[in-house]
Amino acid sequence: MTTAPRQAAREAVKERGGGRPVTAMAAPPPRRRWRGYEALSGYLFVAPAVLLFAVMGLYTVGYGFALSFATWNGFSPNWTWVGLDNYADLLWRDPIYAPRVRHAALNTLWVMLASPALTVLVSFPLAVLLGQVKRFQGVLRSVYFLPYVTSGIAVFFAWQYILQPDGAINALLDSLGLGSLQQPQGWLGNPSTAMPTMIVVTVWTHVPVAMLLYLTGLQGIDRSLLEAAQLDGAGWWRTNASVVWPLLRPITAIVLLLNLRESLQGFQTFLVMTYGGPGDHTNVLGLEAYRLAFLKNLSPTLGLASALGWILFAAALVLALINLRALRSKT
Repeated sequence: MTTAPRQAAREAVKERGGGRPVTAMAAPPPRRRWRGYEALSGYLFVAPAVLLFAVMGLYTVGYGFALSFATWNGFSPNWTWVGLDNYADLLWRDPIYAPRVRHAALNTLWVMLASPALTVLVSFPLAVLLGQVKRFQGVLRSVYFLPYVTSGIAVFFAWQYILQPDGAINALLDSLGLGSLQQPQGWLGNPSTAMPTMIVVTVWTHVPVAMLLYLTGLQGIDRSLLEAAQLDGAGWWRTNASVVWPLLRPITAIVLLLNLRESLQGFQTFLVMTYGGPGDHTNVLGLEAYRLAFLKNLSPTLGLASALGWILFAAALVLALINLRALRSKT
């Protein structure tokens, strides 16, 4: 009974395909034309970003580099090409600009030495203490990070008001019976205290980021290492000095590099609070470049400003390479 339907099915298959099994047809390969359309659409989406980078990035960098070999006041239609004269004038030849640049370089060096060191000395213990706090840890982190997210100009003006002759610092010293430490000229008006005060303000702005970096590093430390140190009799100070601090050396290198770069190239704090005064005692290289570029009226000093900017860039590049080499040697 069952053989008749099977036989009929076999005959039907033979009539359709001549006895060969019916197979599914393979999908045709994608057309190259569609691939070209996809690539073209991708290029169109990327083109605005590439164009913006080419205009705002490559063009301006090349323009500034070419300007460092010329003199120009910003308004005349033509440049005057002088070759390496701008660099020579800044470094040793010009009797007006060379001494100012050397003095600004010395001030910048003091900031580069003191600011990163003090930032590490403040942020690392602060991160360790915050890492051990159990209650209100998030609130304390937000409070300590507040200086970084607050508007810089407003903060700097607030510091300037606090450091005035009748400001909060002198008033606090007077209330504590330390009137001999007061500064009648203000902490920014006295040449002997202006630069140390600016370094303290700079450290205050750098500590939040460094503290968060150290907190991130502390969270990645294996707790078994700390427990082993405590079982061996190491106290809190010994554990942090001999176990935690060596493990966070890469974080310290990053903190130092960021602070060195900011100390070398940053000048906004000095521009707003002291304008390089009193008597150029807080003048730094970034502020000197700003003065040459924008505060010389119609003098042809834009080339000098550009040359000083490229000198700062070269110094920052050397620092980055040294730091990279140090990190590789440690790893």
